[in-house]
Amino acid sequence: MSKRKFGFEGFGINRPATYNFERGSAPQRLYVPPSSRVGGHDNHEDADLDNIEYDQLDAPDRSPPNGGDGAGDGDGEIDPLDAFMEGIQEEIRAPPPASTKPKDKSDKYEDEDDPVESFLRSKKDAGLTLASEVLHAGYDSDEEVYAAAKAVDAGMIEYDSDDNPIVVDKRKIEPIPALDHSNIDYEPFNKDFYEENPSISGMSDQEVTEYRKNLAIRVSGFDVPKPIKLFEDCGFPAALMGAITKQGYEKPTTIQCQALPIVLSGRDIIGIAKTGSGKTAAFVLPMIVHIMDQPELDKGEGPLGVICAPTRELAHQIFLETKKFAKPYGICVAAVYGGVSKLDQFKELKAGCEIVVATPGRLIDLLKMKAVTMIRATYLVLDEADRMFDLGFEPQIQSIVGQIRPDRQTLLFSATMPYKVERLAREILSDPARVTVGEAGMANEDITQVVNVIPSDAEKMPWLLERLPGMVDDGDVLVFASKKTMVDEIEGQLIQKGFKVAALHGDKDQASRMDILQKFKSGIYHVLVATDVAARGLDIKSIKSVVNFDIARDMDMHVHRIGRTGRAGDKDGTAYTLITQKEARFAGELVNSLITAGQDVPAELMDLAMKVCLQKF
Repeated sequence: MSKRKFGFEGFGINRPATYNFERGSAPQRLYVPPSSRVGGHDNHEDADLDNIEYDQLDAPDRSPPNGGDGAGDGDGEIDPLDAFMEGIQEEIRAPPPASTKPKDKSDKYEDEDDPVESFLRSKKDAGLTLASEVLHAGYDSDEEVYAAAKAVDAGMIEYDSDDNPIVVDKRKIEPIPALDHSNIDYEPFNKDFYEENPSISGMSDQEVTEYRKNLAIRVSGFDVPKPIKLFEDCGFPAALMGAITKQGYEKPTTIQCQALPIVLSGRDIIGIAKTGSGKTAAFVLPMIVHIMDQPELDKGEGPLGVICAPTRELAHQIFLETKKFAKPYGICVAAVYGGVSKLDQFKELKAGCEIVVATPGRLIDLLKMKAVTMIRATYLVLDEADRMFDLGFEPQIQSIVGQIRPDRQTLLFSATMPYKVERLAREILSDPARVTVGEAGMANEDITQVVNVIPSDAEKMPWLLERLPGMVDDGDVLVFASKKTMVDEIEGQLIQKGFKVAALHGDKDQASRMDILQKFKSGIYHVLVATDVAARGLDIKSIKSVVNFDIARDMDMHVHRIGRTGRAGDKDGTAYTLITQKEARFAGELVNSLITAGQDVPAELMDLAMKVCLQKF
């Protein structure tokens, strides 16, 4: 095994920095009302929308991939490595009685999905028994959550406003037994790559205290390094600094100021910061440094760095960001999450990669299949850790941790960190430094919050239609609704009014969701209507307005929603919240949030909050 030079000599690899980090030019953004178009009709003719896969479900010439007959082929062929999945497919094919009803054309398209989801969709009205068999089949991957969500329409279970099922049989999760690390002869590795810049080391304790106070940073732990002021203070090499510049970072965000020196020093960390604060770069940049000091991977080894995230969307987002920083050094990054071919992911992991970004369930599946080993992993990140524990992934997280050497470096980042979750988290960290930026669960102060008290639900759509053209002129718009049916209804009405809009919720298959997000990022769509499935992890800097068409389930989710704008220090973001009399229970929390963030509190909102308070006494 040849050892890469650290040197940041190791970063002197002669690779041209040709990757373009900039977003491509977007189409003309100005809103054009239907009346001004040729023909003057309401159903706008958008060539881009004609290519959306979910709009082509009824196309008569649509056929499954590889010429299949659409009988639940999954990704076009049965994964030969996935024996237990094959067993489930056989079980669900046999019991249902043969149907004489002609097959719906849309079924041919849906058969490209996960076989469990496809089965549930095509047999919604076949009764609760069939859905129950799927839910209790012991399928312990990320698809279990999505398969369970499909049973909602059959009346088996309910789902929350996050588009996640409330009831999942966690007893069926079978974690992998932890390795006996005492019997493994691990190679030593270096974690400490931080040399304090003289401009930082020269700061007195009083100056450090004042600097942290100005940044609203609170720290705890033994001998926490001083916060930096510039990326140059980290000693990053030219190629990495070039990648940082291309990402649009002029100086470190608040969480990066304190987290980067801690992580580069080799310390474990619990990082709590508002959404959109730049947490991803805070753990990816030190990971690149960490990996470049490691011996190169031999066949069958790897990864060196593991990043776990609770949802497919967040995992995919982190994957894209990580690739941008890894490309100058030829570091291979693999994405492992549900909804796409497990066989393809198996082959990719077998080929070798330095970094894996994964959701816990799919990673567990591939570990069981021997697609990957954690024998070389030394750097573990848990992003949105509270959400993973919240969704019942604790056994899977513990299982993954048990596969990685105890002297690893472990990082946890989130916007909120309840006590129960922090207690669980501390079990897998060693002498962590804790960094809190602002108050845990506090809204981003860079976002302008506007709360409107609306007389009734019927007044919400006219309010949105009146103001949306101006919002679109300023940038992309993300509209949140609490239910999937409402998301589809809003999308339909906006399409009729000529907006370039798409919808995102849990009923759409993974390919459609990724396609929609990609088109939204590239500027084909200017408005995205979504449930809370898009509330966490969605990092699209072009989003200038967030509209809470329905109020969030709780304040934590509200913070995550509005955090989709004002990303990484952008002060142009605006979040609008519509609240009615029947939603008055949330008024008090909104008032507190606005006051904490230094925002103006409308008199109507204060009156609504006071009315609720008086009713309690």
